[in-house]
Amino acid sequence: MDEKLESVFWNVQQRNQGEAEFIQAVKEVLSSMGPVLAKYPTFAEQKIIERICEPERQIIFRVPWQDDRGEVHINRGFRVQFNSALGPYKGGLRFHPSVNLSIIKFLGFEQIFKNALTGMPIGGAKGGSDFDPKGRSDSEVMRFCQSFMTELYRHIGEYTDVPAGDIGVGKREVGYLFGQYKRICNRYESGVLTGKGLHYGGALVRTEATGYGLVYFVQEMLAARSDSLQGKTCVVSGAGNVAIYAIEKVTELGGRVVACSDSTGVIYDQEGIDLPTLKKIKEVDRLPIEKYCETRKHAKYQRKGNIWQIECDVALPCATQNELTGKDAASLIQNGCIVVAEGANMPTTPQGIELLLGSKIGYAPGKAANAGGVATSALEMQQNASRDAWSFEYTDRKLALIMKDIHDRCLETADEFGAPGNYALGANIAGFMGVADAIQSMGLI
Repeated sequence: MDEKLESVFWNVQQRNQGEAEFIQAVKEVLSSMGPVLAKYPTFAEQKIIERICEPERQIIFRVPWQDDRGEVHINRGFRVQFNSALGPYKGGLRFHPSVNLSIIKFLGFEQIFKNALTGMPIGGAKGGSDFDPKGRSDSEVMRFCQSFMTELYRHIGEYTDVPAGDIGVGKREVGYLFGQYKRICNRYESGVLTGKGLHYGGALVRTEATGYGLVYFVQEMLAARSDSLQGKTCVVSGAGNVAIYAIEKVTELGGRVVACSDSTGVIYDQEGIDLPTLKKIKEVDRLPIEKYCETRKHAKYQRKGNIWQIECDVALPCATQNELTGKDAASLIQNGCIVVAEGANMPTTPQGIELLLGSKIGYAPGKAANAGGVATSALEMQQNASRDAWSFEYTDRKLALIMKDIHDRCLETADEFGAPGNYALGANIAGFMGVADAIQSMGLI
């Protein structure tokens, strides 16, 4: 890290003690900022980096709710509104037992740069709760969402903050949240949430967007190497929304995904993951991925297995933060992997990133490679604002163009700052520049 930034990072550490994920995310971005301050010293004078590292607003609240047996539960809700220099705050809600302030802040911080890279007028935020929707009935999830929105509603709006889904928050949860917002506010403000159902303001491709966008980015990475996905063997960690639709798009483009995973273990199918089977297990029945082998008898399941030890050409981490370690990166390098692109947020540890950047593997960080989800959320906002509805094909084409533009900007920025082919540095600097210029233009606020 540039010595000018060491004091900035030290202050971030002191002000956010115990928030390991947030500090990790800040360090990763600050490590790229040395060349920027050398070229634009006014950013240092006006403390633009310090201002970006401090959220504009942090909201923590109690969420009481009652289960089907009448037992009362108390969860904690969060919304960190990090930066609104480019537009209203925009970022998902995550419902998972691991959620705490550090995780929400790291996600919100990453969202600033990700949203800037899309070129859309949206700021960065994130929110959620330590509530676990797994194993809960629809009625229990509804009661929780209604209680959560009863507090959150006063902090959001289509011109203020527009949440969306994330881990544990899909169409079901967004529907309950939107219904409660409409009930409390007495207005049909369809642009206040994205990821809605198609029959009440949702956008076609939104479900597929993050996974599709990830693969469009990979397609551009390979094209830059005069290569393609055709015939490539891929592994995709996770079995949620991002992973499923990444698998779908890889298959459409001629690749073959041989492995995916969930929190229980890994499945390996040498013939290629069968999507209808996977979708039924995870999207309809909501069962552990082990059940895949009951239908596909030749497939192998390894409880708590390591997907990164499987030989592949392309690796797509789509599960959660810090899932791909230095040891895993070494395995991928040794086994001949040529591209690692992040479908999750910060899924690679600092040691893993260091090894990947030092190798011949093309490495794309999540803030660039998984920006398709939020980009399509912004497209949903456009449709809601104009009372319009676009076709799947039209929206998909716009998504592909956005991902190509992000890819090209990352490469061009890396070249400009003396690190050709370094997507991580390119993404950090390109995202930062857009936000920094806006902050500078607005004065000291």
